[in-house]
Amino acid sequence: LHTHSLTAYKQGHNTGTINQSPGPDMARTQKNKATAHHLGLLKARLAKLRRELITPKGGSGGGTGEGFDVAKTGDARIGFVGFPSVGKSTLLSNLAGVYSEVAAYEFTTLTTVPGVIRYKGAKIQLLDLPGIIEGAKDGKGRGRQVIAVARTCNLILIVLDVLKPLGHKKLIEHELEGFGIRLNKQPPNIGFKKKDKGGINFTATCAQSELDADTVKSILAEYKIHNADITLRSDATADDLIDVVEGNRVYIPCIYVLNKIDQISIEELDIIYKVPHCVPISAHHRWNFDDLLEKIWDYLKLVRIYTKPKGQLPDYTSPVVLPDGRTAVEDFCLKIHKNLIKEFKYALVWGSSVKHNPQKVGKDHILEDEDVIQLVKK
Repeated sequence: LHTHSLTAYKQGHNTGTINQSPGPDMARTQKNKATAHHLGLLKARLAKLRRELITPKGGSGGGTGEGFDVAKTGDARIGFVGFPSVGKSTLLSNLAGVYSEVAAYEFTTLTTVPGVIRYKGAKIQLLDLPGIIEGAKDGKGRGRQVIAVARTCNLILIVLDVLKPLGHKKLIEHELEGFGIRLNKQPPNIGFKKKDKGGINFTATCAQSELDADTVKSILAEYKIHNADITLRSDATADDLIDVVEGNRVYIPCIYVLNKIDQISIEELDIIYKVPHCVPISAHHRWNFDDLLEKIWDYLKLVRIYTKPKGQLPDYTSPVVLPDGRTAVEDFCLKIHKNLIKEFKYALVWGSSVKHNPQKVGKDHILEDEDVIQLVKK
């Protein structure tokens, strides 16, 4: 099993297609307790090797090269990823009116080109990430720097040619997965805490189909971890455990944008509409941009808060935009100015987060989209 899988790994590695999925022989290996143990170990070894491949030499921080690190502006950042010549730049320039040099030959965009669109009161930064080609995560092309920027996005749009979507989709997903980006996934429900002594404490709160105490121990041993508390709160895989131990994974929502729908039939279009996380468009003809923007908005989960100065009407023109999941009154105050919270007495809130309008709330009150707030200072 060892030699099989490692030759598969080497073969894959030589062709620049080392990927997150097990090699052909790993996939063919019969699943049972004895092999699960070995497979877990091999996966951990692969993950470590892959990290060495993608960690920039010389420890230069984020590993972003010249022209790639783009200052974060606006309320959210969206990265456009796709193979060369799928219409990414056309989509970007038509969406943002940003002129990203577009030519008919491949590999036009050589640096990330930022553009900003205003949508529903929020400023959204669009980044054209140059064509991520196969092997980008192994440092081929300029893929390494590109993916480093991709990791900082709030949403990734994978732009695909509707005539050859599946092959491309798989390859791009593999590239992003290999760089620790998990698309449309939640972090694994695994508790992991290192300690100084006491060995490995293993608890599973539900039945496990893949991991047992021995497999967990051998994966941790591969990372030279011999004392830790591990709690599995869902049916977890070896990959899940490795993700938690590596600790550098980012979980980003993703929309698949199928471009060039002017080249397919209505019947084919109907099928595409049923695919999850997909939006069919024509960047050239600007078809279906409304649908795309609406889906982008849904996936970003931004929360808009309107301010109301005392004795005046609310200002509906420029909301304060906060990321979903941390929208307490305190976060709102911090977004405006860090000293505000020191002078904070209470807030009056109108909107869907309160039972009666206005309602007097403290700094821990959780705000919802399109609430109106008035701050009262000490």
